[in-house]
Amino acid sequence: MRLVAFAFPLAIGLGYVVGGRLHHLGELRFRHAWAGLAGVGLQFVPAEGTAGFLTLLASFGLLVVAAVANRRLPGFPLVIAGLCLNLIVIGVNEGMPVTRDAIVASDQADTLDDIRDAGGAKHHLATDDDDLIFLADTIGIPSPVRQAISVGDIAAYAGAMWFVVAGMRRRGERAGRDAPTEEASV
Repeated sequence: MRLVAFAFPLAIGLGYVVGGRLHHLGELRFRHAWAGLAGVGLQFVPAEGTAGFLTLLASFGLLVVAAVANRRLPGFPLVIAGLCLNLIVIGVNEGMPVTRDAIVASDQADTLDDIRDAGGAKHHLATDDDDLIFLADTIGIPSPVRQAISVGDIAAYAGAMWFVVAGMRRRGERAGRDAPTEEASV
């Protein structure tokens, strides 16, 4: 989640560079925002075991519902793909495996024992028993981000950033209607 603190300011900056304005995002019609907010909120529920796993699945289910409802918005096909990739690896492994290499590469080696001991529903240290490791958190981003991410995360963040940049560039429908028109002479 720390990547959010870097990705969205970068997207907003890019939006301004390409001539966009932040207020244009407010003009977009975002459907089922409640599902997206509930899905994000469930990510912070401190549940363990089966309850934690089911909470995580519900979280991703709600996020997918919100993303599919907004599939026509810029970037959302990538968001959907990223969420689905993460959901698959989480579902198969009863949580997101994170590799030791990704933890070390992300400057979080001091958390290895915590991840190994906790074995929580959200993340667990990858073992030989885990499947689809190539979809797991295998990419370490070092300081200042300090986060292990997956291919699905990259797709979802790229889609969200695309949405912000394209949404900032969006012109209101009124601009087209209010523009002067030339009347044809008879």
